[in-house]
Amino acid sequence: MSQLDTYKELLSKNFSDVNLNFVNEFGNISVDVPKDKIVSILKFLKDTKEFDFLMNLTGLDYPHREKRFEVAYELFSSKDFKRLRLRAQVGIDETIDSVIPVWKCANWFEREAYDMFGIEFAGHPNLSRILCHHQFVGHPLRKDYDADQQQHCTEARPIFFDDEPNYTPKETSNLVPLNIGPSHPATHGTLRVMCELDGETVNRANVELGFLHRCFEKMAETHPYNQVIPYTDRLNYCSAPMNNIGYCKTVEKLLGVEIPAKAQAMRVVLCELSRIIDHLVCIGANAVDLGALTGFFHLFTYREMVYTLFEKLCGARLTVSMTRVGGMAQDAPEGWFDDVLETCKKIEKGISDVEGLLSGNKIWIQRTRDIGKISPQEAIDWGYTGPLLRATGVGLDLRKADPYYGYDQLDFDIPVGTSGDCYDRYLVRIEEMKQSIKIIRQVCKNVPGGDFTIRDKNIVLPEKKDVYGNIEGLMNHFMLVVNGLRPKKGEIYDATEAANGELGFHLVSDGSANPYRLRVRPPCFPIYQSFPDQVKGGLVADVISVLGSMNLIAGELDR
Repeated sequence: MSQLDTYKELLSKNFSDVNLNFVNEFGNISVDVPKDKIVSILKFLKDTKEFDFLMNLTGLDYPHREKRFEVAYELFSSKDFKRLRLRAQVGIDETIDSVIPVWKCANWFEREAYDMFGIEFAGHPNLSRILCHHQFVGHPLRKDYDADQQQHCTEARPIFFDDEPNYTPKETSNLVPLNIGPSHPATHGTLRVMCELDGETVNRANVELGFLHRCFEKMAETHPYNQVIPYTDRLNYCSAPMNNIGYCKTVEKLLGVEIPAKAQAMRVVLCELSRIIDHLVCIGANAVDLGALTGFFHLFTYREMVYTLFEKLCGARLTVSMTRVGGMAQDAPEGWFDDVLETCKKIEKGISDVEGLLSGNKIWIQRTRDIGKISPQEAIDWGYTGPLLRATGVGLDLRKADPYYGYDQLDFDIPVGTSGDCYDRYLVRIEEMKQSIKIIRQVCKNVPGGDFTIRDKNIVLPEKKDVYGNIEGLMNHFMLVVNGLRPKKGEIYDATEAANGELGFHLVSDGSANPYRLRVRPPCFPIYQSFPDQVKGGLVADVISVLGSMNLIAGELDR
């Protein structure tokens, strides 16, 4: 029995009175559900342990439909790695029930759908703006909102808490409000943390985000597919190639093409180098925020070495845009893979040095062990993925669970922790860097021959020698630039294992040269939701430890 038939039998048997429509596109199974049944069906799928993750929740705008909006729920099972999308249509004057009682992580997802589209979620405890500022008027991801219509914020909000309407503190006189950031060394200019302190204990906390929001998803709708690639660099700019690759992989799946083996190998090397430098930034920044300056400078030395490898490959260091739909922008220069292997030797020594500096350091242990502990079930309910989920003991990694680019042919392990605290998060990242080096060595010693890109004139630009040397090459170049990529109509969700966890792209094509809708599922967005809960009841000093261990990259968080 196919997966589609299994879902049909399961849902039709238990919801026989509900009109359900099943669709299978590009290997993605979607079920159209009446909006008044969405909570009961999601609860059923979770309670029966069919799916334990709500990976993504997003809105879509179809102005010409009778019911203008659609809410899509992306489900995932860590047991057998299957996925399912539920879709519910909502009219412009209608509401849809909040699914927070089923999954906690729906909170911010629903707030974002409200902020961007104006979709109302009945029963949401704090349905307010989250990425746009509090003075913003309108909903920017609606199709009738002009992409050039900017609105500037002229005043800051005072310290506020999401539970204020129903909150009555016992001893108000003893509670002191404290604002941390965005102008604070530990918040890096893009995060605002608000705490209410009882002495040095955090009585309650809240966060404000959106300081780096540039509406990436709106820009994607107004640009051709290939021109979106440079924008993806600016998501998690600490590991830019991983964003390029995740986006291009999604578009390639929509186009139904498979890139050459050499391009796959290059992408794996770039992903693992990016994972290493992302973890280096996380550990170094976390350490310096807690007072360990030496490790910060030491780790950034190795980050610069990797940037030099990027520069040799494409000429850029931080935001590289070196991936293309169909493969890579160009082949690796002679000797580049040997340079990668030499750099890995130096990084390996650097990781060992950092372990010597931190792993047994009494101050580091006191500031991180048993701080920010979270159980596996709580982590799943909040939507944790990546190192923070694995630190709780859940060994979920898409490179093993849903292998791509030959990861299933490589020998590497998935490190896991036991307590989910800040110290385990650090240890998991240290071990992941070692495993990344192991992967890189296997690939660099066995690089496949062949081309670095597919040669389809409807997808990939011809080489310059052909453009300048013959009329056919010139015409192919002209037609692709003018017409752009034109995938057939359809909807797809695809994900890769980025440094912070699952980086997903929900892509809708209407057959035109631009994406109709491109939703990014950023790994640290659901993770950051749990921050107020994580720091509540702890010391104010622990706020910085937890914040640094989450590795919040504002470009990916705010988009």
